[in-house]
Amino acid sequence: MIGSVPAPLRLAFLGCGFITRVHSRHLRALGAEVQPGYASRDAARAEAYRREFSGMAAWSSYDAAIADPQVDAVVVAVPPRYHRDLTLQALAAGKHVLVEKPAFPTMADFETVRDARDRAGRVVLVGENDHYKPLAVLLRRLLQEGAIGEMVFAHFTTLARRLKQADDWRNDESMAGGDAFFEEGIHWLHIAGSLGPSITSIQGFRPDLAPEDQDRRAKSMLVSFRYDNGAVGSLYYSREVPSLLRGLRVSKLMGRAGIITFESNGGFVFVRGRGLPRLLFPGLRDIRGYQAMYRDFARAIRTGTAPEMSLERAIDDQRLMDQIYA
Repeated sequence: MIGSVPAPLRLAFLGCGFITRVHSRHLRALGAEVQPGYASRDAARAEAYRREFSGMAAWSSYDAAIADPQVDAVVVAVPPRYHRDLTLQALAAGKHVLVEKPAFPTMADFETVRDARDRAGRVVLVGENDHYKPLAVLLRRLLQEGAIGEMVFAHFTTLARRLKQADDWRNDESMAGGDAFFEEGIHWLHIAGSLGPSITSIQGFRPDLAPEDQDRRAKSMLVSFRYDNGAVGSLYYSREVPSLLRGLRVSKLMGRAGIITFESNGGFVFVRGRGLPRLLFPGLRDIRGYQAMYRDFARAIRTGTAPEMSLERAIDDQRLMDQIYA
């Protein structure tokens, strides 16, 4: 610590794929707060990422990055099949961990990592960036303020036709941990369960699979659920149903005093309830919540307190996911 300015968080990304590029682009906005480095089994790829994002180092193996004493924390950004083992290895080496979502395929994996975290006395944040995005923060605030009174219905829609290529690792459930809903729909399941009321019971309904195509996963799921305040909800998820403008969709929270209508990506929120109607814009800055997530990770490491997206919070999501697939 120099004066009141905290030392930068020195991160090693394990994996140099698409999601590492997404994270790295958002980290640029944090400036000197975070110093990234890049590890890949392909040394040239790691070096290319280091140059592109002004990284502090490049490593030709995950082992080398985890063992490097200058590294404070690692970001596990490889397919879910490898998340648990790399997380355990990093904790054993005394590193803090941010593990991409979905973090682990089974509840037993979560419990194993939780025990290892407690033994190591380190921070583990599950990379649910949607928890931190301005839309989710605004919806939580509006419900807490009673903008629509007691909630009755919650309806979430996330539809888009986004097929994966035949050679994409997500086509292999042993790599991805599950189908499209497990691999990506988990973000929407978390938002539905993070608004204030807790989900107490939940069921999943999956349509018949499409004829064999390049994207071999099950790509659609309807989820219905009940909250502890008596409200009920639904989540329509698909990566095979076309949507307006390749992803524009509208969701609603309905209460006894009004309705919140919002563009599911976070473009706008329209509140019709107590008081005059309001058209709100959560904001384009950090629209996906990555910057806020990394700031929370750094804060948790500095203070020794739990991050908002702790293992325990992710375990709540996994319990719901287990019920859906039951």
